[in-house]
Amino acid sequence: MTHILAIDQGTTSSRAIIFDSAMKIVASDQQEFTQHFPASGWVEHDPEDIWNTVVATTKGALANAGLSAAEIAAIGITNQRETTLIWDRATGKPIHNAIVWQDRRTAAICQELKAAGHETKVTQTTGLLLDPYFSGTKVKWILDNVEGARSRDLMFGTVDTYLIWRMTGGAAHVTDATNAARTMLYDIHKGEWSAEICGLLDIPMSMLPEVRDCASDFGTSDILGAPVPILGVAGDQQAATVGQACFQPGMLKSTYGTGCFALINTGDAPVASQNRLLTTIGYQLDGKPTYALEGSIFIAGAVVQWLRDGLQLIDNASQTQSMAEAADTGQNVILVPAFTGLGAPYWDAECRGAIFGLTRNSGPNEFARAALESVGYQTRDLLEAMQADMGGAGEATLRVDGGMTASDWTMQFLSDVLGAPVDRPEVLETTALGAAWLAGMRAGVYPGQEEFAAGWALERRFTPQMGADVRNTRYMAWKDAVSRTLTNR
Repeated sequence: MTHILAIDQGTTSSRAIIFDSAMKIVASDQQEFTQHFPASGWVEHDPEDIWNTVVATTKGALANAGLSAAEIAAIGITNQRETTLIWDRATGKPIHNAIVWQDRRTAAICQELKAAGHETKVTQTTGLLLDPYFSGTKVKWILDNVEGARSRDLMFGTVDTYLIWRMTGGAAHVTDATNAARTMLYDIHKGEWSAEICGLLDIPMSMLPEVRDCASDFGTSDILGAPVPILGVAGDQQAATVGQACFQPGMLKSTYGTGCFALINTGDAPVASQNRLLTTIGYQLDGKPTYALEGSIFIAGAVVQWLRDGLQLIDNASQTQSMAEAADTGQNVILVPAFTGLGAPYWDAECRGAIFGLTRNSGPNEFARAALESVGYQTRDLLEAMQADMGGAGEATLRVDGGMTASDWTMQFLSDVLGAPVDRPEVLETTALGAAWLAGMRAGVYPGQEEFAAGWALERRFTPQMGADVRNTRYMAWKDAVSRTLTNR
């Protein structure tokens, strides 16, 4: 029993990765699933799609590894955060599709709460802003809009909670502190659900799961055909923070998946942002939370999916690098990918995407370059806000992970626009690695924090090649483009 199974349930696909005793990847499996867009700005998942792809990929990874369930010491789970599911306690059936973190249908609810003066209390308690991004108003929307919902005995969970509940046959209704901290219902200072916030949103506290450490006993699953304990859970961005070994205050990482999420470790004290970043829990071990500041970008890798599926300019994501390299450098096409609004530091739920600087010569190559550059510009937005909140403290080097980091062109532009080194690790699957380490460390298979951090290995460092004048001129053009898309300017 020297192998660990990491389940990485993401926004567009589910993956299962098996790590050996040296934390090396042995085998994996992945399946995409359907995204549902029932109205403009609405995004949903079928809960059965989530469940079925998790079951299929866990079994697929085990088969690909040539292992039996008896050789798996523990399971770690990492998941898309904030995505909201509610199911009937008696029947186990969801009463509505999962409402995805990107979904903006509760913008009006958030505006009403802001107008009533509640945002300060919400932020002071939860570290979050009043935004449709978080689970709280999604729960309220389901309870208010599904007929008969408020007369039923219901259970709420983010994706980790729903998976654990099904994997344990309904024996465990639990979550971890990092996922709880993203619901807008959890007091990150007291470490408990907030009765006041739940009352504000008219959410019965009986719906809420028990909150545990990231490395804890979350129940036993027979999903693999034999009993295996679930010993590690963290929301995807916090799992990536752990996987990048950002255990010291000031350490900084950015993950590029469907969205982009940058976190900076602030230690055992939460830092209240003055720049509309989120104060959250980075991880919690032995009952002790470690806090972080987070900046959330809603559209990163999803902009490449848009080039592929929406505009049909590419067949696969890897084409964008060669297209960006071939783009006309005399043009400065800027894409603001506010397809579902803008996240940090703008938090404008109602603005939508826009393209600036088009000429008659603008074509697919220029669109591809602008799409990739938008990720770099948005990252600079986040890092400038973080530096301001930290009083200039924090590392100058950014550790990166996620699918987009495989593109050398994108990472070089990121370093250029930041004017700082960008470090890409040998293990790009740091989100799954973080979940695996949490479970493996709890199971006694993997080492503690210090030894794990010492094993972090650099694959390549990107350093700035762009002059400061060019960097800043181009960034100011981006800021001007964003200002033209904002509804609250």
